[in-house]
Amino acid sequence: MAVHDPASAYSTSSTALDEHVHKPGNEKYDRPVSHIAETNTDEEKGPSSIDDNTTEDAAAGSEAAAAGPLPGFGWHPSDFPDGGFEAWSVVLGGWCGLFCTFGFISCVGVFQEYYESGPLSHYSTSSVSWITATEVFAMIFFGIVFGRLFDVYGPRWILVFGSIFYVFGLMMTSLATEYYQFFLAQSICAAIASAAVFNACMTSVVSWFFKRRALAFGIMVSGSSIGGFVMPIMIEKLIPQVGFPWTMRVVAFIYLALLCVVCVTVKSRLPPQPKPLVVADYLAGFTEPAFALTVAANFLFYWGMFIPYNYILLQAASAGMSENLIDYLIPILNAVSIFGRILPGLAADRFGRFNIMIGVTLLSAVITLAVWIPAAQSSAGIIVFVALFGFASGGFVSLMPAIIAQLSDIRQIGIRTGTAMAIMSLGALTGSPIAGAIVQAQDGGYLGLQLFAGLAMASSVVVYLIARGWLVGYGKVFARI
Repeated sequence: MAVHDPASAYSTSSTALDEHVHKPGNEKYDRPVSHIAETNTDEEKGPSSIDDNTTEDAAAGSEAAAAGPLPGFGWHPSDFPDGGFEAWSVVLGGWCGLFCTFGFISCVGVFQEYYESGPLSHYSTSSVSWITATEVFAMIFFGIVFGRLFDVYGPRWILVFGSIFYVFGLMMTSLATEYYQFFLAQSICAAIASAAVFNACMTSVVSWFFKRRALAFGIMVSGSSIGGFVMPIMIEKLIPQVGFPWTMRVVAFIYLALLCVVCVTVKSRLPPQPKPLVVADYLAGFTEPAFALTVAANFLFYWGMFIPYNYILLQAASAGMSENLIDYLIPILNAVSIFGRILPGLAADRFGRFNIMIGVTLLSAVITLAVWIPAAQSSAGIIVFVALFGFASGGFVSLMPAIIAQLSDIRQIGIRTGTAMAIMSLGALTGSPIAGAIVQAQDGGYLGLQLFAGLAMASSVVVYLIARGWLVGYGKVFARI
C-alpha cells in the first residue's frame, strides 16, 4: 500500500489532514502510531473536510508520524491479530490481573469503613483516607516506572516481580495493627506491586488489538468489576467469622492463584525495544495539545471518581441505611459496572472513543449532581445512584487506556501510558482526603463532598470537549473520533 507524503498526512493541521485524506487515489492507511487518522473516504465526494463518517485515531504532531511508515514487522494495523487464541489468552490473563489489582482498590470503601470503626478509630476520617487514597495513587502512579520497563524489557519479569510482592504486601497487611503498618504494607508494598501487574496487563493488550481495542479493554477491565463485586462481600463476611488477619490471608491466597494465570498468559506480541533512559521521553507527549488535554481531563475525572467508592458506605450509614443494605452497596456498584465497562467499549469502536468517553464522563457528573445529592437521605435513592454511577464510571475505566493508546506511538505505549497515569494518580491521591476534609468542615455533612465530586467530573467533560475539538475541529459535532 502506497503512502503519499506521510508528513503532511499526519501533521497537526486538520486542513492538511483533510486535504490528504480526501485526495483522489489515496488509500486508507491506519497505523498504530501517534496522530493517525482512521478515515473512511468517499472518492465521489472529492476534497472536503472530515465528514461525519470519519474516525480520527489520534492527534497530530509526533516525530514518529512525520517519519513515515514504521520499520519492521508488526506495526501496521493489518498485523494486529484482533482476535485468535493467543490474543484472547492475553485478555483472559489481563482479566485475572485486573480482578486482583483494580478490583481490590474498588473495595477501598470497605477498608475505609473497617479501619474507622476498628483498629484506627482514634484517627480522623481524613487521616484514614490517606491509606486508601495512597493505595490508589501508588497503583496508578508507578505506571510511570513500569511503563518504561515494559517498553525496554517486556512484561514477563514485571509480572513475576509484581505477583510476588503483591501477595507479600497483603500478607504483611494481615499482620498490621498500627497506622504506619497498614500504610507501609497496603498503601506502599502491595500497591506498588499491583502497579507492576496492572500496567503490564493493560499495556500488553494494546499490542494484540487495534480495530477491536476498546472491546478488548472493556472485557479485560470487567475483571476489576467482578473483583469489586466478589471481594467486598467476601471480606465483609469473613472479618466477623475469622478476623481481619485471616481474611487478608485468604485474599492473598486467592490472588496468588490468579496471578499464576497472569504470569503464564500475559505477553506482548511485539519485541522489547531496549534504549537508554531519556527524561525528555516522559515529557514528549505533553508537547502535543490533544495528549496533554486528555491527560488533564483524566486527572479531573479521577479527582472525583473515587470519592463515591470511598465514601458511599459512610454517607449511607449517616443517612440511616441498614447495615445489611450498606454491605451490598459496593458490590452493586461494581456489578453494574461490568456492563459499563463492556458496552461502551463496543460502542466506542463503532462510534468513536472520544465521543463515547465524553458521554460517559458527562453521565457520571450528572448522576452525581442530579441523583446522589437529592437522594442522599433515601436508601432507595442511594441504591439507584450506586447502580447508575457504577455503569457510567465503568465506561471511563475501560475507555481511558484505549484513548491513551489512540494518541500514542505503539513503540512508546508503555512510557506514554505510564506517564499519563502518573499524572492522573495525583487526582486519586488528593481527591478523597480533600473530600474527607470537606466532611469534617461541614460537621459530618456530605453535600460539599458530593458537589466537589460532581463538579470535578463535570470539569473533565469540558476539557475532553476541548481535546476533541483540537483533533477534528470544534464545528464537527458528528465526526467519529
